[in-house]
Amino acid sequence: MSNGPAGHVARSTVRPHSETTRPTPLRTFLHTDDGVTIDSVYDPSAVVYDASRPPVGDLVFVVAHGFTGDVDRPHVRRVAEAFTRHGAVVTFSFRGHGASGGRSTVGDREVLDLAAAVRWARELGHARVATVGFSMGGSVVLRHAALYRPDASEREGRARRAGAHSDTVVSVSAPARWYYRGTAPMRKLHWLVTRPEGRLVGRYGFRTRIHHRDWNPVPLSPVEAVPRIAPTPLLIVHGDRDGYFPLDHPRMLAEAAGDHGELWLEPGMGHAEHAAGEALLARIGDWAVAQGG
Repeated sequence: MSNGPAGHVARSTVRPHSETTRPTPLRTFLHTDDGVTIDSVYDPSAVVYDASRPPVGDLVFVVAHGFTGDVDRPHVRRVAEAFTRHGAVVTFSFRGHGASGGRSTVGDREVLDLAAAVRWARELGHARVATVGFSMGGSVVLRHAALYRPDASEREGRARRAGAHSDTVVSVSAPARWYYRGTAPMRKLHWLVTRPEGRLVGRYGFRTRIHHRDWNPVPLSPVEAVPRIAPTPLLIVHGDRDGYFPLDHPRMLAEAAGDHGELWLEPGMGHAEHAAGEALLARIGDWAVAQGG
């Protein structure tokens, strides 16, 4: 597939899964609004008609992976495969990860990567987009939903935001606030991001190229973003054995969400994609399908 203008690719003839045909997977590089190439994969739905289940219709899941992940990592492919049982799936590598261009800004400019993936999903014919993010990706889907709203292009005069909004948001194992160093894994992550020797480890050990500049300005935090998401349905998922972010993080997010958010605290669950079992992924998929009425 050929690339089009920044933030778009050429329109595909592929359409959402019907009862008679299932399109083949697609892989392409998208261009973000700031010109970064993003390695992206489309997996069509594996759902066949079943009168006992709610209709999937034109639902697509856009999956935002955690820090040091990428579209080819086994844990990302496992999540994608699980969600194809509920709808089509778009996965992608954030900037600085895997085969994507640019350098990671650890959750700041990554909202542009997600916006490009959501636009692509809609260009493929999907009218309903559920963004599902894990860890860093969980913070990105929250900020993206706050910044890319259905009426943003008309109200704010930002034409490039048209079609980039989500209809349903799921944030798994996300932080509520920036610069958290209260656990050993997060102290190690800060060393990886902020120290030159840490960034070398990230580049050659984790295939993750990390930008050396500090945030300027500091982006909207997840807990500040959450109130701006309403009325878009929001699900917050967190394990009670998360080694990165303790339970005050999801509780802060849920409190900020108020009545429009739902919180699942999962007993025995650790952190992000690696800890999300098949049963949990199936429940998330069912929840997203149900939001379409």
